Amino acid sequence: MERKSNSCFITAPGFCPDCGSILPLLDGRKTVVTCYACKRKWDPEIFGDMEMTCTINFNSKDTYASVKEADDSEDEADGPIVERSCPQCQNDKMSYATLQLRSADEGQTVFYTCTKCKHKETENS
Repeated sequence: MERKSNSCFITAPGFCPDCGSILPLLDGRKTVVTCYACKRKWDPEIFGDMEMTCTINFNSKDTYASVKEADDSEDEADGPIVERSCPQCQNDKMSYATLQLRSADEGQTVFYTCTKCKHKETENS
């Protein structure tokens, strides 16, 4: 292994003392760290006392509880609701979502969903 005493940089742990690049993390099987940029090899001690932790937070069962239906028997909306007539069931409320599907100098595509029958239609604005 290379010695750190001949390095060009004074760096923090996790950086190559020779070229200053970020070093790849150890995966538990490796005993040598090879710099991606200069290909110099280092002992795992190059990381000093660095420690990596990972926390995974899971949603509780209550997160997925169903939403009660509104008193006027409308189904759950897929987005903001606007007054727009559904061509299939003549309901006067539809939810919408927008996406930029075409080039940046053209308008967005608006996706409408009927709150009653879930009929879907699109409009290029």
